[in-house]
Amino acid sequence: MSYKDQIDLSKLPQHVAITMDGNGRWAKGLGKLRIFGHHNGVVAVRDVVEAATAIGVKYLTLYTFSSENWNRPKLEVTAIMELMVATIHKEIKTFMDNNIRLNAIGDLDQLPDRCHKELTKAMETTAQNTGLVLTLALSYSSRREIVHAAKSIALKVKNGEIDINDIDEKLFESNLYTGDMPDPELLIRTSGEYRISNYLLWQIAYAELYFTAKLWPDFRREDLYEAILDYQKRERRFGKTSEQVN
Repeated sequence: MSYKDQIDLSKLPQHVAITMDGNGRWAKGLGKLRIFGHHNGVVAVRDVVEAATAIGVKYLTLYTFSSENWNRPKLEVTAIMELMVATIHKEIKTFMDNNIRLNAIGDLDQLPDRCHKELTKAMETTAQNTGLVLTLALSYSSRREIVHAAKSIALKVKNGEIDINDIDEKLFESNLYTGDMPDPELLIRTSGEYRISNYLLWQIAYAELYFTAKLWPDFRREDLYEAILDYQKRERRFGKTSEQVN
């Protein structure tokens, strides 16, 4: 029996976040250049997006390119950006056919012009879609996001728009890049690394963490379903006792 058949569709995580790690190591293991791994990572993205859509996951957020990734070799960064442009352009029809809304978070102004324009075009084209919200974390740093939110709130206080006593968790969350979506309930990381890597630090306060040794290009829909099934077997207590939850 497949993992998909074992999933309780009434208890799906609304929001799944994934750190797609291992493209470079996957390529290196085959004696190929790192960009070969990134190309094959796109295949994994397609499969996982289709899988999430098939069972009714509402939000899928992919750690696509961190702010720290700009420090990688220039040739690799350029190749990743070109791949991103080509992939987004190619996938717009798929997004429309499957009612997927494309979203992005991060310091998007850092992206090359062509990449920024293609991304903006795709987000505008899919803006009215009501199915899966696919969010790409691009040039993303959770610490910078938190600082950005703090500055935004401070400016509102300075301008008299809000009182300092109005600041609470809900207000702070509304100033994050993810202010219009629920927090992830499940965070998946591939490649056998056990780190958060500056990803959605505020938002994953109560997320279930799932780590797999599979490198991202080898990750497929059954791997996603296995992670969701593992999530459904866990007890989500939010500080309460088991007796209270039951």
